Amino acid sequence: MSFVVLIPARMKSTRLPDKPLADIGGLPMVVRVAKQAARSGAGIVCVACDDARIMQACEANGVQAVLTRPDHPSGSDRLAEACGLLNLADDTVVVNVQGDEPLIDPGLIDAVAHTLAALPDTPMSTAAHAIHDVTDFLNPNVVKVVLDAAGRALYFSRSPLPFWRDGGLPPGLPIEAPALRHIGIYAYRAGFLRVFPTLEASPLERIESLEQLRVLWHGHRIAVHVTAQAPGTGVDTPEDLARVRLHF
Repeated sequence: MSFVVLIPARMKSTRLPDKPLADIGGLPMVVRVAKQAARSGAGIVCVACDDARIMQACEANGVQAVLTRPDHPSGSDRLAEACGLLNLADDTVVVNVQGDEPLIDPGLIDAVAHTLAALPDTPMSTAAHAIHDVTDFLNPNVVKVVLDAAGRALYFSRSPLPFWRDGGLPPGLPIEAPALRHIGIYAYRAGFLRVFPTLEASPLERIESLEQLRVLWHGHRIAVHVTAQAPGTGVDTPEDLARVRLHF
């Protein structure tokens, strides 16, 4: 199958200014992400950015990029505009790879794309992996997801989910119903990606501060690929950047 990888990149970041251009082993971070994504089976890898400096960095390193409006409230809105700029057909599978994931596994990109392609009645897919540590289970910055029997998301939450009523807080997590950590990679059909920004934000989305809850709120399904391993380190802070630089 053929699919497209779109990488949203914006210059403003409160914790790490000019993050897309941060140097990692001699290349801007967004270029590192694009080159990693190019190792997947994607037919097109394109950066959707909000600043001419990102465009220039991509062009200088042979990475396709499109310039989008600077006022988009989310990466999904930015990618919706990019779908139009690239004239993508509504049934095109588009994988959203975050611009701060230079260690993203190309195999995970492929898996999320193939998960969506196999389900023509589902407009969106994502990924998760098992939580084995109680600290992560209780951490509100670790987003949890629970699935139905078909592997589609029932709910996403920052709270411990599912909660074992009779177990309290065990030293280890029960394996018969493993808790799953949501991984922030998404695949959409381009037609749904164009519609998504027009959907009204849901109360649950505002409470949890999780955009994907808008999809469930409006009755759409999200398929979830469960991977055996955690993804590589993303870059949100200067400390994260230092760790990734050591890798390269």
